[in-house]
Amino acid sequence: MNRTTRTTILISAALLFGGMAASSYADEGQFDKTHPRREEVNNRIHNQDKRIHREVKEGDMTKAKAARLHRKDRHIRKEERAMASKHGGHITKAEKRKLNRQENNVSKKIGS
Repeated sequence: MNRTTRTTILISAALLFGGMAASSYADEGQFDKTHPRREEVNNRIHNQDKRIHREVKEGDMTKAKAARLHRKDRHIRKEERAMASKHGGHITKAEKRKLNRQENNVSKKIGS
């Protein structure tokens, strides 16, 4: 094998393995649901979901109102996922504050 062929093979192999490693890292990052800020936001959404269900069960909230609040929570969750996908699987402190403000607005409507 001549030098040019050998160099081409080495470069190709390096690109192949480098691309695989970068792809693997990106995939893992998108689904890092255990990052503390993401976990806090998602736990709040989960708790609010339980509160909404309890209010409906106890007759303190209509199913229509519950559906609206669930829709708002789903929107917050979707936004959280989009934010995390931009930052390797986590959200920034500013993004967490924004999501918490949105969750606070939903929380105030539960039980009122």
